[in-house]
Amino acid sequence: MSKPITTLSVTANEQLSPGMVRLHFRSDDLSAFLGNDYTDRYVKLIFGDPELLAQGERPPMRTYTVIDPDPEAGTLAIDFVVHGTEGVAGPWASTALPGDTISVRGPSGAYAPDPDAAWHLFAGDEAAVPAIRQSLAALPDDAEGYVVVEVEAPTYVQPLAAPDKIDVTWLYRSDPQQPGLADAVRALPWREGRVHAFVHGEAHAVMHEIRPYLFTERGVPRADVSISGYWRRGRSEEAFREWKAELAAAEDA
Repeated sequence: MSKPITTLSVTANEQLSPGMVRLHFRSDDLSAFLGNDYTDRYVKLIFGDPELLAQGERPPMRTYTVIDPDPEAGTLAIDFVVHGTEGVAGPWASTALPGDTISVRGPSGAYAPDPDAAWHLFAGDEAAVPAIRQSLAALPDDAEGYVVVEVEAPTYVQPLAAPDKIDVTWLYRSDPQQPGLADAVRALPWREGRVHAFVHGEAHAVMHEIRPYLFTERGVPRADVSISGYWRRGRSEEAFREWKAELAAAEDA
């Protein structure tokens, strides 16, 4: 069954960091979000004529986590990573003004933190921050665990509210003295009890480095881990989808 298509209107924009813009939206109908309690819920923004989907064609689309959808009020927000004029969605978001509209397909989602887990692990880069933020907000006050986020530099750090027993670490790619995301995750003291993990971001670090560590070295059951690449360095989203399909086919062979 195809996902519903919703038209969103920009109501405001704000700069969260040098590399991230938040757009606030309104819609007359956000009923598609009713009952979706996933903290990684996302939509696909359609950059083109949405009618092409009904004709079996695929206009350019980009996937983004939804922040605080309120179907009753008809409001939601989306955070966009912006790299200047690079890409499709980032440049659009950086120049979007109140009154601008865009169609989205969804929502979808697959993860919410398990309150019965002994501890939680969140790891990712800028692209994962919105879903990590939503997940932290859903945790009970006594939740324990770690958050590890890699961004470009200290000026890219954003407020990230977390329960007191969740340790939050920021890594900076511009600092050669700091470890990368995978090495930082490996260096975390491993806690007792069942972990529930959410690990998303640049595909090589996530899929080729952190995933083998969790599944093979630590023996974490696959059902207790939400892990996937959100993007891959040097590839557009279309090329990245092809890479993911090739990886899945190779693993199934």
